[in-house]
Amino acid sequence: MDAIGFDIEKYIELQSKRINERIDQFGGKLYLEFGGKLFDDYHASRVLPGFRPDAKLQLLLQMKEKAEIVIVINSQSIEEAKMREDLGITYDQDVLRLIDAFREAGLYVGSVCLTRFANQKGAKAFEKVLQKQGISTYHHYSIPNYPFDIDHIVSDEGLGKNDYIETSRELIVVTAPGPGSGKMATCISQLYQDNKRGMKSGYAKFETFPIWNLPLKHPVNLAYEAATADLADVNMIDPYHLEAYGISTVNYNRDVEIFPVLNRLFEKIYGSSPYKSPTDMGVNMAGYCISDDDVCRQASRQEIIRRYLIALCDRRMDKADDATVNKIDQLMKTNGISLEERKCIAPALAKAAKTAHPAAAIELNDGTIITGKTSDLLGCTSAMLINALKYLAGISDRVPLLPANVIEPICSLKTTSLGGHNPRLHTDEVLIALAISAVNNPLAALALEQLPKLRGAQSHSSVILSQVDSGVLRKLGISHTSEPVYETKKLYHAK
Repeated sequence: MDAIGFDIEKYIELQSKRINERIDQFGGKLYLEFGGKLFDDYHASRVLPGFRPDAKLQLLLQMKEKAEIVIVINSQSIEEAKMREDLGITYDQDVLRLIDAFREAGLYVGSVCLTRFANQKGAKAFEKVLQKQGISTYHHYSIPNYPFDIDHIVSDEGLGKNDYIETSRELIVVTAPGPGSGKMATCISQLYQDNKRGMKSGYAKFETFPIWNLPLKHPVNLAYEAATADLADVNMIDPYHLEAYGISTVNYNRDVEIFPVLNRLFEKIYGSSPYKSPTDMGVNMAGYCISDDDVCRQASRQEIIRRYLIALCDRRMDKADDATVNKIDQLMKTNGISLEERKCIAPALAKAAKTAHPAAAIELNDGTIITGKTSDLLGCTSAMLINALKYLAGISDRVPLLPANVIEPICSLKTTSLGGHNPRLHTDEVLIALAISAVNNPLAALALEQLPKLRGAQSHSSVILSQVDSGVLRKLGISHTSEPVYETKKLYHAK
């Protein structure tokens, strides 16, 4: 779908204004915890059509003279090689990617903080990589009984043991490659140590989801629950905000559960707490910028289905457990969301049944369904992609956009010279072949010009895709899902 449901310009304006108000509120330095993905929030762009994946980055660029970025990573995540699944890279690799991206955009990255540091071998090796590049690093440690033993935490033996992160600007953006990195604890540690140094500083959360001023069961908020099913997050009414102001707002269980402890931490550090509720801590103007609620509702229902299918595949690949799948399944049933709403599933499965081979289908932004089947030369997603481009370019289905004499030499190269077992072309190889053909073939050139029209399309395959194919579809802006089935019965499945 290419309908717009979110006013991105209004969002950047309102969010920037609110952040500046928070800086003024504390009269000195603000530690702003960034929830979700700062640089590429694809989830937000899917459930709020019109939200750009780099919207938060664009917002910060308006404040770049006063902003400094601190990236936080859990040392144990490094040790366990935890992956950012949407990009297919580990958390430590993502830290390097983020530093490059922020610097390229013109933002100042001050340092990297290794949280829960315990001399882990992987964390120490990663720290050396950072230091060789001239990046300042700091260690924060696990505190026994955190966050409940307030007296111990707010002491020189608790927060006082952490390295003090030297910063030079008034807006300190604390971000991370993923959840569980220790962003909030890092902010609190800095508040404690600033206070000991006689410096004024404050804390706020930059959150997008759940959206506090949407109903609890709004699909946008339900999509957040589906996205965090593996973390056991649950949306709930903020009881502290309701009691303090008589207004019903939505927050999530971890912030609600931790708020009394945070309040006591603030009181211990400041003498009094600046906030009456978890919602108070947030800086989130997204709810005011939804321009078409129906568009966002439909997009969010699609995202919930997408998350369910991803969870099924992850369970098949031993990357998710039954609890994650069951939670999203229950969420769908409770809210009347069915797989039939994803229009590309049935055609993909029907094509697979008819051909007795893997197949794929794509729903284009105009609602047209295009399928692709597996052949001797092309994988199903490659065929789907070619067929979709031909349709968008107005090229007859009977016209061979990539004739066999173009594809066969590449297939032969893969198997004879490179020792591969699968001669069929992946989506990246098809696009390269199409680009080369475009030099002498006007129809190939016309087909390539259609690639931007694929952004926002939905696709589904009857088997789990290779990492290459799924990565290409993601880069093209296609939201893809698969059946939780491997293409072969081999024990080893190549990426």
